[in-house]
Amino acid sequence: MEVFIREAGMVWKAESKEMGKAVTLSASDLLMRLLAFILTLAAAIVIATDKQTKVVPIQISDSLPPFHLPLTAKWDQMSAILYFLVTNAIACTYGALTLVVAVVNRGKSKGLWTVMTVLDAFMVALLFSGNGAAAAVGVLGYKGNSHVNWKKVCNVFDKFCGQMAVSIGVSLIGSLAFLLLVVIPVVRLHRRTLSINN
Repeated sequence: MEVFIREAGMVWKAESKEMGKAVTLSASDLLMRLLAFILTLAAAIVIATDKQTKVVPIQISDSLPPFHLPLTAKWDQMSAILYFLVTNAIACTYGALTLVVAVVNRGKSKGLWTVMTVLDAFMVALLFSGNGAAAAVGVLGYKGNSHVNWKKVCNVFDKFCGQMAVSIGVSLIGSLAFLLLVVIPVVRLHRRTLSINN
């Protein structure tokens, strides 16, 4: 006996004799994978193009006039931002690969979907760690740290910091899309278990 369940744009079927038989590919899965791919790609591009050069006055001594030096803020100057870029590039590549696999596989292999769900959870953790690292550096850039005498730099490199903040926001939305890719199968499994037991 087959049970068809329709919920918020998703259609899936379960065989009541055995748990875990066929699961049809849902539009929400494809949409979330596409959204995660696009958002992590956009975040990686935005941070990779983040660069600003400004002429900054540097005061060496009170008795001397300040030197005006051109200084450049670029994404590759801090390891936390580099890590952020790499995590988004990895998640983007993974998103593209799983989007292709999802279209080609069309829900035929339940083992593959299980592996993809585990890897989706790994992408969530990876992206959240990259977002946290970049956000911590961003807060230091905006506020500085008076305890260790680190000056804020976002008052000078405002475009650089603004672009970095946009990239972090876009990446955060991308990580939420990957999180939904983990939550949706769990909800499906729960509902499926309830329908089979009833």
